[in-house]
Amino acid sequence: MAAVSGLVRRPLREVSGLLKRRFHWTAPAALQVTVRDAINQGMDEELERDEKVFLLGEEVAQYDGAYKVSRGLWKKYGDKRIIDTPISEMGFAGIAVGAAMAGLRPICEFMTFNFSMQAIDQVINSAAKTYYMSGGLQPVPIVFRGPNGASAGVAAQHSQCFAAWYGHCPGLKVVSPWNSEDAKGLIKSAIRDNNPVVVLENELMYGVPFEFPPEAQSKDFLIPIGKAKIERQGTHITVVSHSRPVGHCLEAAAVLSKEGVECEVINMRTIRPMDMETIEASVMKTNHLVTVEGGWPQFGVGAEICARIMEGPAFNFLDAPAVRVTGADVPMPYAKILEDNSIPQVKDIIFAIKKTLNI
Repeated sequence: MAAVSGLVRRPLREVSGLLKRRFHWTAPAALQVTVRDAINQGMDEELERDEKVFLLGEEVAQYDGAYKVSRGLWKKYGDKRIIDTPISEMGFAGIAVGAAMAGLRPICEFMTFNFSMQAIDQVINSAAKTYYMSGGLQPVPIVFRGPNGASAGVAAQHSQCFAAWYGHCPGLKVVSPWNSEDAKGLIKSAIRDNNPVVVLENELMYGVPFEFPPEAQSKDFLIPIGKAKIERQGTHITVVSHSRPVGHCLEAAAVLSKEGVECEVINMRTIRPMDMETIEASVMKTNHLVTVEGGWPQFGVGAEICARIMEGPAFNFLDAPAVRVTGADVPMPYAKILEDNSIPQVKDIIFAIKKTLNI
């Protein structure tokens, strides 16, 4: 009672000041969205926006997708726009390419990109080359999407990275998202593009939640194809990667930051066309380069980056040879310990960075 009567006797300004000091406001928690839900959201918005868009593939409809990426879309859009296909990649990829030539905008899902090898003639010879071979008269607005690269415990035939395979081919655009923002923005841009676009997702990233910025929640949110993103600013070395290894690069950069090494981490987002301007500008600033990818070393994405740095203006700024961190040059082993040693780990990236900086 004494405390209350003391407050009553004080001037109102002092009392209100005391009350204010007892409340602490915190910023609202950022929205967390998994990569799976971001892709689903992007496809849903484009299906709603354009009636020419449809999705086909194995188990995409009634089962909600093998990885639940198309969850709820069949119930919302029905059999005509969310289409379950037989287990015949060559067949349904061909149907999708023909539909694109006829004016529709198909999203062709491969259960994994390892199975796209069954349909690679449709992807390369039918989809990628037709616009050029028709003299610009016949566009093929199609998206080929699905999980790419190593998963876990599925051995050699289900663990390949196709970034270099499809990135090699003129006529295709190839994107490789890392986080939820990438996934939504790139799938929407891919669907709206009038060229065939290969969207290389990663199975191990589907269930990973990321902060989803307010701009990414908009139905108009797009990420331009052909533009990389600097995920972390740095001054000592440029680290370039795509897909899941971007996260490993950021982990390595955080460890090295405690030792006084500041890494600039670039998330490529797009494999073809490659954003060399961003990479070159970073190398000119840091004077060192390391590339990181999950695919094999020979003729890989890192090999292309290193060659183009050598051929371009950034070469004269290098203070040490560029270094590649890649998957091992072997078919993926099944045994877990061998599998772990066949794909880049954080320790491998740290080792490569220290080697490049000679520390």
